[in-house]
Amino acid sequence: MLALLLTVAALGAAALFFLQLYRTESRLRTPWTPDRSSRLFAQRPLPPPVEGTFLSSPHYTLPLRTRGRDVVDARGRRFKLASVNWYGASDELMVPGGLDVRHRREIARAVRRLGFNSVRLPYSDEMVATNPPVDARLVAANPDLAGARALDVYVAVVEALTAEGVAVVVNNHITSATWCCGADPCDAGWANDHLPAALCRVRQTEDQWIEHWETVMARLADNPLVIGADLRNEVRGLWGTMPWARWAAAAERAGNRLLRMNPDWLIIVGGTESQNDLTGVATRPVVLDLPDRVVYSAHVYSWSGWGSWGGRYATRSYPSFVQSARKNWAYLVEGDVAPVWVGEFGAPRSPGRGDANYWNNLLRYLKTIDADFGYWALNPRKPRHNETETYALLEDDWVTPVLDYRLKDLTELMRAGTTT
Repeated sequence: MLALLLTVAALGAAALFFLQLYRTESRLRTPWTPDRSSRLFAQRPLPPPVEGTFLSSPHYTLPLRTRGRDVVDARGRRFKLASVNWYGASDELMVPGGLDVRHRREIARAVRRLGFNSVRLPYSDEMVATNPPVDARLVAANPDLAGARALDVYVAVVEALTAEGVAVVVNNHITSATWCCGADPCDAGWANDHLPAALCRVRQTEDQWIEHWETVMARLADNPLVIGADLRNEVRGLWGTMPWARWAAAAERAGNRLLRMNPDWLIIVGGTESQNDLTGVATRPVVLDLPDRVVYSAHVYSWSGWGSWGGRYATRSYPSFVQSARKNWAYLVEGDVAPVWVGEFGAPRSPGRGDANYWNNLLRYLKTIDADFGYWALNPRKPRHNETETYALLEDDWVTPVLDYRLKDLTELMRAGTTT
């Protein structure tokens, strides 16, 4: 009888737990109604970009360096990375999105009109290793690229952006050409040759990873608006087991090799735990052969913080969110130790209350600390199945901006700390 009662009690407790979980998730998914300022923003023309924030303006003198928490030019003027991600080259089709819809120069102009002064442009190692001919349909609006190979198309997109005065950060996103980032251990780090050969469709050593970097950057070394190398997206190891010291050492080896090609590049090093954890920098910073080149990077999404005592950022109060951000990465900014580029964050066009809570807390904090940032993403469609990208800042025509709460806050963040 006692065993039966204990079993019933356990089943009852489990049922209550799952009921509470269901209620919590339902509340988070409840549609959020935009506030008055967001509704007004959507009714007005997009404000013009602040021209003085672009590296191509006469306000800046290259090269860039780091000084305390900032990226600065040769005269010590801060260059705030106000970036957007333009993805596709790291995915299955190995081509930046939208080239079938618009000429790359038109998309580059759209980026500038949105006010972003820089683009994070991901690639996959598989794209570099295989460098396949590109299906002409994927570049239909760019007929001069018909018959080109994947790396040629990638370089052409970089050149289109920089021709419009938009700086480019090259990003090694993933090993296999696919959507990032799942549970596949073969893509959880920069090298996977420690895993069984039969496990990984695309296999590479650390040296091959660095060689892929050199192949890409050799094509871009003479372009002054290619400002840096974001060494690897969301290093995590198997279920979050990547030691910071191991990743920092690999980043130093890769960074030093790239700086021999061009000593003026910034070397961007993301945190572990899907790029949200930079606590290891406090005791083991990345040190390169050349000083003042290291920028750290954090990714912050609504699901960040899962598994922690405070929970996902979708559920946290503002003080709880700030406490977590300071612990993980923002101590480097607030302490004037090193720059941190929040290189990925984003939210859907029609958010639930959880997404809106995360977004409002994050943007409030980024404005407070005047952060360098990179929104995910520009693309209105995901490449492989042409699915709608709910985080998009452009409509399907690849030029019309989505005027909503996200672009309102991003426009304000671009202008935070601006004096010109």
